[in-house]
Amino acid sequence: MVQLDNRPGAGADVATGSDAPGGVRSKGLNSNSIGLLGNAVIGVSTVAPVYCLTTTLGTTVAAVGLQMPALFLAGFLPMLLVAFAYRELNKAIPDSGTSFTWTVKAFGPKIGWMCGWGLVIATIIVLSNLAGVATEYLYLLLGEITRSDSVTALNDNKLVHVVTCLALIAIATMISYRGMTATKGVQYALVGLQLVVLGLFGVMAIVKATGHGAAGSLHFSWSWFNPFAASSFTAFVAGLSLSLFMYWGWDASLSANEETGGSEKTPGRAAMLAMVVLVGSYLFTAVAVQMYAGVGTTGTGLGNPETSSNVLAVLAGPVMGPALGVLLFVAVLASASASLQTTFIPVSRTVLAMSVYEALPSSFTEVNERYKTPGRAIITAGVGTGAFYTVMTMVSSHVLADTIAALTLMICFYYSLTAFACAWYFRGDFRNSVRDAVLKVVFPLIGGLTLAAIFSKSLVDMIDPSYGSGSSVFGVGSVFVVGAGLLALGLVVMAVMTRRSPAFFRGEVLTRETPALVIPD
Repeated sequence: MVQLDNRPGAGADVATGSDAPGGVRSKGLNSNSIGLLGNAVIGVSTVAPVYCLTTTLGTTVAAVGLQMPALFLAGFLPMLLVAFAYRELNKAIPDSGTSFTWTVKAFGPKIGWMCGWGLVIATIIVLSNLAGVATEYLYLLLGEITRSDSVTALNDNKLVHVVTCLALIAIATMISYRGMTATKGVQYALVGLQLVVLGLFGVMAIVKATGHGAAGSLHFSWSWFNPFAASSFTAFVAGLSLSLFMYWGWDASLSANEETGGSEKTPGRAAMLAMVVLVGSYLFTAVAVQMYAGVGTTGTGLGNPETSSNVLAVLAGPVMGPALGVLLFVAVLASASASLQTTFIPVSRTVLAMSVYEALPSSFTEVNERYKTPGRAIITAGVGTGAFYTVMTMVSSHVLADTIAALTLMICFYYSLTAFACAWYFRGDFRNSVRDAVLKVVFPLIGGLTLAAIFSKSLVDMIDPSYGSGSSVFGVGSVFVVGAGLLALGLVVMAVMTRRSPAFFRGEVLTRETPALVIPD
């Protein structure tokens, strides 16, 4: 049964078809269009596990060596704690604005606005990178199929690469525009394909490592799961930052809450299910490739700097053979393509919510009558992604790489704020029960503090010009300039919106002291 909680500082009535005074507002999205499984698939798809693995296995080994599995597990723990915060907040305020809406309710309009900005910018960065990886693997796959180096080399042609990338962004934008039903159908196939191929690859790697062996192969050791064996605290934080990137995106399940059947409970359960699938896939694959390839710095070793950015492409043939190896190229392409589509969900729904609550221009409140999607927000995100990637690619590949490296700041920024919002929002429930104290306050607080510490440490480390690509601006690391600059840009945009929409920033649109839905377990 649904009960209204009239405590000061509590959440908001959920409007169905009309606005709730002072609370969350109806946005015209297609309710009940997906269920638990579809929502969980969207969460897994947005993270893009195969894409994340191929781009971070080598760089994580470069940071922490044999402790790679430990770092994957360590990165999962703060994400799990933050996931509890998302679940509890969603039960009280099932709003597609998620982090933006919840932090406004907890801390007021300015902190909430910056939290929403962090989510939007993080998503635009990831969308551009996903499109770039999808383009790269498209030509790698075509080169493998045709056995032509000249076809593979087309990816190195900057004009061809950018044009192809823009085409993939346009296709993903079109599919997202057509709504959850279209997105869901494509995702079942793409996510299923990548998980099956990843499982097959892991099994074959373990069999070869334990059978006749391979150059550099290692025997399994439980010591690989000891995070304290990392060479230094700086190395540990660097590896943890990469690990956090590998889990980022599961909150897309919550962004689809207004379009999910059982919007108060189902999205939270879907996010938890997605997290379990991800951590299982990552640990299994990490152990398998480490057993097969080892952490050497030559050949197929995971520590080889020449192959660290694209490990699965290097291991596909040796592990699976030339025929089955093509499947791994297909899986990476499917992973990046699937995520390219679903990553539009959080950014478009956040922009829609910010617009509905008058924190962004009202033009973004437009919802397509046929598909019930935030059409203008989706198209704008697609155009913005294409423009961002084109400019960054033309300026310098180092700038693009540093922008991606700065993503950790955005992730830690808005996730930690959301976790703190949960602990503060439910602080009055601390003495209600052990469950409320732990899941609503203690776990979110620990998760938020962990991510805030990683944010602070990473920010300091990024000042060093050697961080990332090694480039600098007036002696300051480019990664720091990009990361801090994007957050500072948010302050500028917020200042402009303060003048255009004073009511929101005075706390008159989305208020803290409105009743909330409390959904009993």
